[in-house]
Amino acid sequence: MAEPTDPTARSSKKSVFVTGANGYLGFAVCRAFVRAGWHTYGLVRRPESANALAAEEIIPIIGSVSPDASIPENLYKHTQTVDVIVSCTEQIPFGAHYEALATLFRELAQTSNAHGVRPLVLFSSGCKDYGMTGVHGEPGLAPHTEESPLRPVDFLRERTYSSLKIFEHSGLFDAAVIRPTPLFGYSSSYYGFVLELAAAAAQTPESALKIPVDFNTIIHGCHIDDCAEAYLALAEYPERGKVAGQCFNISGCRYETLGELATVLATEYGLHGGVVRATSAEDSMPGSDLVFGFSQWVDSTKIRQLTGWADRRMLLSENVHAYRLAYEEAARRGDQGILRVKERFGSVFASAGI
Repeated sequence: MAEPTDPTARSSKKSVFVTGANGYLGFAVCRAFVRAGWHTYGLVRRPESANALAAEEIIPIIGSVSPDASIPENLYKHTQTVDVIVSCTEQIPFGAHYEALATLFRELAQTSNAHGVRPLVLFSSGCKDYGMTGVHGEPGLAPHTEESPLRPVDFLRERTYSSLKIFEHSGLFDAAVIRPTPLFGYSSSYYGFVLELAAAAAQTPESALKIPVDFNTIIHGCHIDDCAEAYLALAEYPERGKVAGQCFNISGCRYETLGELATVLATEYGLHGGVVRATSAEDSMPGSDLVFGFSQWVDSTKIRQLTGWADRRMLLSENVHAYRLAYEEAARRGDQGILRVKERFGSVFASAGI
């Protein structure tokens, strides 16, 4: 057997199991672990989704998160130990889904522990768990930190509080709850709706995007690749005890304001009438309050100081042309993530003429 050029260059091979592996976040997380040299197993519900994972050197595991799932036996064909489990599934309502996830994770952990490996579970929630902050320039404005009280909007309440129950299984696995801000890049997740609204506004007689929201509203996002690297940073942090039992926010290096985004969107889409403040909801582009109306500044100092993670990709306002091109190509190819977002908010898209 050949000797390595640098014997210290690689640590022992580790494995990660990711749920929601063909979703927007899950796919990015899988790719980050693959790049870092992990054996990466991705859970997908449908066999037809497996090819996209295999093309990225992610080993597909076919199965559905449910009480009678055959997922463990499918995974055990490849490995009986998992160093890290990452939950990236999104379902509303979330309560029953959480219970199925917890059952699955307990079973995987029992087998992995029996073979000498105690897993770390990175459980995804989101920064909307904290509710909103004030707008830019407001007196006393402060960011949400991991110590901020939880004030989720009603439709996310189950996810917010169910995710914290993952800490109840410390006898079997370590766990951390991860709260990313909204994410952009490639198919752009819900940020794609922002680009769709601007494109639709360009086709109106006024060539204007009218939004019934304060232009000092804070829009704090993070590129999907940077977010995925944050999960990896926590997984690879050598002192497990400083990750376990903790919540971590993931956000970009700074927030943007609606005013900043308005300027670049008007230029990018040739909106001669600009992006302007609507006098009322009835006078605005349908759905614009949904995507622009949640003001939130999120602090991610905790993960930065602990792991050294930092976001490197440009903000949305700094690189909107590239992000627009990537989104439009993903839409042209029939990206499943874009189709899921459009299905979820079909009535809003239809009313906006999208």
